[in-house]
Amino acid sequence: MTIATDLPQHAPELRAAARHIGRRRFLTLTGAAAALAFAVNLPAAGAASAARLDARKITANPFTLGVASGDPLPGSVVLWTRLAPVPYQPDGGLPAERVTVDWELAHDEQFSRVARRGTATAHPEFHHTVHVEVDQLDADRVYYYRFRTGTWISETGRTRTAPLATSEVGSLTLAAVSCQAYADGYFTPYRHLAQDDVDVVFHLGDYLYEYAVNSVGGYRNYTDRTLPALFNRETMTLEDYRLRYALFKTDPDLRAAHAAHPFVVTWDDHETENNYAGDIPENSVPPEEFLLRRASAYRAYWENQPLRSPQQPTGPDMRLYRRLQWGRLAQFDVLDTRQYRSNQAYGDGSQIPGPDVDDPARTMTGATQERWLLDGWRSSSALWNVVPQQVTFAQRNFDLTSPSRVSMDAWDGYRASRRRVLDGAKAAGIENLMVLTGDVHVGYGFDIKDDFDDPDSDTLGTEIVATSIASGRDGVDKPANWDTYMQANPHMKFYNGRRGYVTVALGEERARADFKTVPYVTTPGAPIATAASFVTEVGEPGLTPV
Repeated sequence: MTIATDLPQHAPELRAAARHIGRRRFLTLTGAAAALAFAVNLPAAGAASAARLDARKITANPFTLGVASGDPLPGSVVLWTRLAPVPYQPDGGLPAERVTVDWELAHDEQFSRVARRGTATAHPEFHHTVHVEVDQLDADRVYYYRFRTGTWISETGRTRTAPLATSEVGSLTLAAVSCQAYADGYFTPYRHLAQDDVDVVFHLGDYLYEYAVNSVGGYRNYTDRTLPALFNRETMTLEDYRLRYALFKTDPDLRAAHAAHPFVVTWDDHETENNYAGDIPENSVPPEEFLLRRASAYRAYWENQPLRSPQQPTGPDMRLYRRLQWGRLAQFDVLDTRQYRSNQAYGDGSQIPGPDVDDPARTMTGATQERWLLDGWRSSSALWNVVPQQVTFAQRNFDLTSPSRVSMDAWDGYRASRRRVLDGAKAAGIENLMVLTGDVHVGYGFDIKDDFDDPDSDTLGTEIVATSIASGRDGVDKPANWDTYMQANPHMKFYNGRRGYVTVALGEERARADFKTVPYVTTPGAPIATAASFVTEVGEPGLTPV
């Protein structure tokens, strides 16, 4: 008997979840029961029967988590909010009832020229989150948006649509961010980013951390507020992950950045669990237990990010890789290097590479995503082909000895997979390849070499690694291993250990990367400065300092 035969009266989404569960080895009685307990709460199963709340009865501001927008297309953008009058309660301060939410999108901040308006429903099964995919908009246009429910009006957000795919676009400025450990410091870089002139922000992973948050310590000033004890546990359940997003999204600097710019998001590991690989957890737990946790993490991620309906997960599966275009100037192939990867070789960590890292059967992206990436390059007509992804792509030797230790969690641990990607770029004639990376809590600038062990080999592209927003606390300009890394990696053109973000201005002749850092995050109010700037010329890949 399969799981699905026990569900004749349930929604098609439930059967789909059951099929995924079976494929993912949820075959024991315990695993199947746990999976069904999760699947029964899918939004489609209960949304139609939930009672409707009179929004006039909401007596406290429900927009405590702000607003956000994302994934801009030529005629469309996603708008997001969540209703949570009491964000640090599991129910957000609302009953398990539907709430009507009105939304407006206008040409001006005063909303005197409204372009589109409509009504959405905040379902309790979605934790009262709202995703509105607004279409029929003008391409390449700035808009302002807001939400309303009952007597409450949200803050105003600013967003924009992408240019038409066939448009000749002269420039685009993006920001890349990653890694925001709440207890490590204030999200000061976001306050500066909110005031920066960028078109779109790419979040490259570790939007939250699964570890317990110390409510009586850490590096934030808790004198004016004490976090509830429920944050002092590792995230394991759907409730845990939802609460952790609520904690992060009450940060005023993160809220300001989301309100100021559209975000394109992808995850790394900590949105679920440190260094997981596919369906293999960091620690030794049964696969059905970990996949139930992964399903909870993926569901909470989708609920709390400005993502479109194709990204809505089914059980422990969620298609996050996707392609965006900015006219003929840029194509963005957003990768997911966690969900489909092979297990890390040699027990993970920093290791001397052995034969396993060159095993063609091992993969960073999975065969389907890899084929999608290479096919997209073959059909690309963009000047710049940009790959926002998670872990360091270029070779990164840790030692001056040979062979050197490298990271088994980064592309160095999956060299055959990286070789196929680089060969695919060459075969497709990609001349202006740029990889955007997060994860490592430092800023790097790399030349991507055809053969990393031969400094004279062809340079195939550039890699820009964004440092963390807060993870790693204050950091230093030159970490203790700075000299070693710079000598051991001739293709490494920049290395800085402060917190911050990076902006990249793509143009018709060159791209310019500005690494922006703050001197501290363990106390608020730090200024921002540009630590270094580099350019890479069209048709001549490689980083040159400005």
